[in-house]
Amino acid sequence: MRLGVNIDHVAVLREARRVNDPDILQALYVACANGADQITIHLREDRRHIQDIDVTNIMKHSTLPVNLECSIDRDILNIVANEKPHRATLVPEKREEVTTEGGLDVFGSEDEVRYAIELLHDSIIPVSLFVDPTIEAMDKSKELGAEMVELHTGTFANLFAMLNSNLPHSNHSVKEFELPRYELSNRLEKSLEDIKLSAKHAHDIGLEVAAGHGLNYHNVYEMMKIEEIVELNIGQSIIARSVFSGLADAVKEMKRLTSR
Repeated sequence: MRLGVNIDHVAVLREARRVNDPDILQALYVACANGADQITIHLREDRRHIQDIDVTNIMKHSTLPVNLECSIDRDILNIVANEKPHRATLVPEKREEVTTEGGLDVFGSEDEVRYAIELLHDSIIPVSLFVDPTIEAMDKSKELGAEMVELHTGTFANLFAMLNSNLPHSNHSVKEFELPRYELSNRLEKSLEDIKLSAKHAHDIGLEVAAGHGLNYHNVYEMMKIEEIVELNIGQSIIARSVFSGLADAVKEMKRLTSR
């Protein structure tokens, strides 16, 4: 299992005061030295965390492959094509969202996604699509020419947290999942089954399979049971843990949990 460490949230903290502290390159070096197999960053259109210069510097200094997440906006795609990361992962993006919500709409945005894949392929950049775990999305991703899919695990993670943590008693309770525990349990089981079936189907049709969004130290063991998933991209929980334990130990612990 490859562990992609997403260091966006280091840049979130930096941008809160608009100073170069914490230094994103220091986070890069620590992650590289303590078990990460890949560095993942997201260059958003609104530049709320990672900046253009960060992409350039990380591409220059990373000793590990860089997975650059981006929208299908053409200006962003041109930047990605110029930087030539190890892989580009196409994700949906809304300016008002707190974080990425749901998978890329590979059906409603088929022409735009196809254009993005072709542009990136012209620059010899492999493409992954961040999609909801459905059989239909796997088939469409293959049809569009992607080499890989990253299964959106946000629904699974929210259900898991509502059932197994204090999230329902916090200001961040997920309203749509404020349900009886038996209903949460049933929905969690269904969500996990969707991920398993999608991963198997994607693998069977020749796609490499990753997973990510909302994965943490408590729920990641469920992903480890799915043999078709070969990569996990995890950010927020690692950076949150690092506040208390330090980034080196936080990365090491996640790598331990994701080692087969």
